[in-house]
Amino acid sequence: MQEYPFQRLLEVGPGGGALTKYLLEIPGIDIKAVELDKEKVEWLLENYPSLNGKILHQSILDIPAPFSEHFSVVGNFPYNISTEILFKILEWREQVDAVVGMFQKEVAQRIAAIHGNKVYGVTSVLVQAYFDVTYLFDVNEGSFQPPPKVKSGVIRLLPRKTPLEMRSHKDLNRLVKAAFNQRRKTLRNAVKDLFDATELKDETFNKRAEQLSVEDFAALSFRMK
Repeated sequence: MQEYPFQRLLEVGPGGGALTKYLLEIPGIDIKAVELDKEKVEWLLENYPSLNGKILHQSILDIPAPFSEHFSVVGNFPYNISTEILFKILEWREQVDAVVGMFQKEVAQRIAAIHGNKVYGVTSVLVQAYFDVTYLFDVNEGSFQPPPKVKSGVIRLLPRKTPLEMRSHKDLNRLVKAAFNQRRKTLRNAVKDLFDATELKDETFNKRAEQLSVEDFAALSFRMK
């Protein structure tokens, strides 16, 4: 019987194998790892021979989907490109069953934030349009050698139980980015180029971007020009 909810797993940035060594112990999964650093790739192959043929020596931002079937993503995501990694995963959203990743704490909080929160923004809305996000726990600096200057947080993404109705991903993307690009302004001023004047009379446009839920943005996408 399959004991784990996934069969195919992509590890992002295995580095020195801190997580990899445990992942390799999980029975019955097909694991791949994406690692850009040549020295780390060589070290991993030397220490974990079972990874031979399973390491993608590239940036995750440049690879196609690593499996043709559904898969899950896990990793201590490189902090400098962690948001870009999430948007890459969104491109694969129809194949992704779960994501569990460690981010800089502020980024993790932003991804998980709900409307009304001051850190709620573009990333929050676009990720939550497709995934239910759970902030799992903090990871303190002392957990690392050498300790970083920032705290970390681990979050889990699971596909939304009820898919969100929107006009299109492209329209939602345009709307959300325009709304938060001028987040101190009312929506009426921030997104006026995307709607007809009659639509802009609606009271919804008196609000600011951070006051709208993910569902509100999705519903609004149907009313765009």
